[in-house]
Amino acid sequence: MVEEIFDSLRARLARENLADIVSPSQQQLDTLIDCYQRGQDDQAEKLALSIIQNFPRHQFSWKVLGALYGRKGRKTEELNANQKAVALAPNDAEAHNNLGITFQEMGILEKSEASLRRSLALDFGSAEGHYNLGVTLKAQNNLEEAETSYRQAISIKPDFAEAHSNLGNALRALGRLDEALASYTQAIAFKPDYAEAHRNLTEMKTFDGQDEQYSKMLELYFDEKISEEKRCHINFGLAKACEDLGNFEQAFAHYSEGNELRKKLLNYDINQDLELFRQIKSYYPRIEQNSLEPHKLSKDLIPIFIVGMPRSGTTLVEQIVSSHSKVTGAGELSYAAQFGKVIANGCSEANDEVLLEFRHKYLEKLKNVSKNNLIVTDKMPQNFLYIGLLAAAFPEAKIIHVKRNPAAVCWANYKQYFTSENLGYCYALDDIVNYYGLYKNLIEFWTNKLGKRIYNLDYELLTVDQEKETRQLINYLGLDWDEKCLAPESNTRSVATASNVQIRKKVYQGSSTQWKKYQPFLNGALDGLQSPSAGNEPRS
Repeated sequence: MVEEIFDSLRARLARENLADIVSPSQQQLDTLIDCYQRGQDDQAEKLALSIIQNFPRHQFSWKVLGALYGRKGRKTEELNANQKAVALAPNDAEAHNNLGITFQEMGILEKSEASLRRSLALDFGSAEGHYNLGVTLKAQNNLEEAETSYRQAISIKPDFAEAHSNLGNALRALGRLDEALASYTQAIAFKPDYAEAHRNLTEMKTFDGQDEQYSKMLELYFDEKISEEKRCHINFGLAKACEDLGNFEQAFAHYSEGNELRKKLLNYDINQDLELFRQIKSYYPRIEQNSLEPHKLSKDLIPIFIVGMPRSGTTLVEQIVSSHSKVTGAGELSYAAQFGKVIANGCSEANDEVLLEFRHKYLEKLKNVSKNNLIVTDKMPQNFLYIGLLAAAFPEAKIIHVKRNPAAVCWANYKQYFTSENLGYCYALDDIVNYYGLYKNLIEFWTNKLGKRIYNLDYELLTVDQEKETRQLINYLGLDWDEKCLAPESNTRSVATASNVQIRKKVYQGSSTQWKKYQPFLNGALDGLQSPSAGNEPRS
């Protein structure tokens, strides 16, 4: 971790022959370190900048400056500082590690992986380095490699609680649920106040009493010194436990407190989404008029985009479709937003060259996860924002929109702790209802513009008449019937989403009414929501 750069600094300075280089005084460095460790960030920043002004090639000061910018959330400046530190000392494993973490936090995952691998090439014995690489690999959905990295970190540092917990995340996504539960348990054994591991463990088990873990979470909850972030995790964990025990009033109290903290920590304001939706609709005509012509495009890969609100059933639908022998399920891919958001919101031109470049970048990434199949699913729910762009850039693609009971979807969003920081609307009931309205309006907009390009699949109908709905879905995709599509619970592919426990069960009815257990405590917040219509054309 970045702070560990200070642990070895004085020893390293003692080993180095500073007489041959121009450097700041030991007192200046001691003061810089002291200010940083005390959290006096403004003073530390001024001192670091002062040192760099006088000693521009003093690499350690650049590293400290990068750490300070990272702590302040000034990512571009953090990146610049860490790149400078690497340039000044190309063989400094720690500098490469810091740069890799910065790229990781900025979502530039390929560069993050490259930097972290370079760091490990210089210092393979770094448990933190293997752990950080695991985080980046997991973010790229390279689950088996992430597992290897976490296990390597643990082999070097057996009591590395964070590595045990993240190993649990990878194993969970791989469908190895018993192993995941054991990893979370091990993480808590090494670090009993590990709030995030507690929350993860609650999602893997069903409480049949106030067991030892419940008692420990309660102890942490009443600890006045606990951070807001930890309290947030503990609230979600206690909410799940109380729900299992049938104490819905107490569960709601914990969900409410946990969500309030999460919204505060993310500093979310729904106006940012209001503006995004406005931009997308207003800029679409320029995208539409530059739609790519199908006969001019190579079709080495055909994407299937499965979109909808989070927790609407997109994971189940992908499990069904990817059960087909000719389809690879790639999970939630970030590429549409990564390469296309600036086009969809009007921050970039939308001519045919730009659309072609977007198409090529996306397909290049898709090929890496296609497993040699021609047809690949991308079930990132939030791609509903980019339906217009996707239809314009991929005229051959199939677009499946999954609809579910609005109250069930909104409640499922509220009770879920999402690790992504891009779903800030989830943490207040009024924000969720307003966001659902934005989503519904945008889907209607796309439907008016694109008509039958979008296949609307009703989650409730799928659970009531699984075979009929599945056969119609496979027919829409233009695929031959495959009986395996009726047994998505047998699909062995990994699922790196919040639904990875539920999809191991057979398709069942009734999940969309679970929210009603909380209806007495909602003050009518979800009562005004209407169920979605049955879907596409009337079906015979």
